[in-house]
Amino acid sequence: MTAKLETAPFDPRFPNQNVTRYCYQSYVDFHRCQKKRGANYEPCNYFKKVFTSMCPHAWVEKWNDQIDGGTFPGRI
Repeated sequence: MTAKLETAPFDPRFPNQNVTRYCYQSYVDFHRCQKKRGANYEPCNYFKKVFTSMCPHAWVEKWNDQIDGGTFPGRI
């Protein structure tokens, strides 16, 4: 069995090498999509794929804890 490795596709909104904003925006977009469309809406997983490949795991864990605690600074 071979694993297929992929990364996030190019997004013209984020043309620079620094992917911090791309990571954060994809995380927020994923949660907004799920909030609006429901947890089982498959196209939301595109954003999850992007942020899981671009964001450090520690950031995602921190953001998840903030969402659970009601202190996440972004608008979801």
